[in-house]
Amino acid sequence: MDYAAARARMVEDQIQARGVRGERVLEAMRRVPRHLFVTETLRERAYDDTPLPIGDRQTISQPYIVALMAEALELDGGERILEVGTGSGYEAAVLAELCGELYSVERIPALAERATELLESLGYRNVHVRVGDGSLGWSQAAPFLGVVVSAAAPRIPRPLVEQLATGGRLVLPLGEEESQTLVRLRKTGEGLREECLGECRFVKLIGTYGWMGREEGQ
Repeated sequence: MDYAAARARMVEDQIQARGVRGERVLEAMRRVPRHLFVTETLRERAYDDTPLPIGDRQTISQPYIVALMAEALELDGGERILEVGTGSGYEAAVLAELCGELYSVERIPALAERATELLESLGYRNVHVRVGDGSLGWSQAAPFLGVVVSAAAPRIPRPLVEQLATGGRLVLPLGEEESQTLVRLRKTGEGLREECLGECRFVKLIGTYGWMGREEGQ
């Protein structure tokens, strides 16, 4: 299979056709080899317009959603970014092409280990992965000019807002288990300004300020 050609078609047919216009984002999507972030049995489907399973009941997001979230962060190239939910490492690779330093938190150790090894093998030296509760963020590396959450939250996790710099953007899916809205929040001196980017569906954000916290009444 000609993976480079498949990536080019993916960008043209799935991403540009749906309105993503940022050239830096489009070029990052053309460069990152998505087929390496799925199992060998799924590589022929790596550039399909769909999420795919990566094990541990998690998925690699649909390419368009990754591009849309990356564009929503409005990155210039030197920012410090937080990603909640490393997963396969694919979105981390795309973001690493676009920002200065990426800090990524994954709650499942096996996924974090595989993603770290793959990202290092591909030469991404500006990605830092650790295992933990992503809903708590990464306070030691804050503040961040961008925060992206790759799992659905029932509410806005307060620590992520606290770790977001004034002028920064927080992009996350909000809503119930079966249906969410992708939201961008801009942090201003007067508070948060919210924009809706469309409907979506993600796996649940598990953590103190995610579904576990909600179920425990926190």
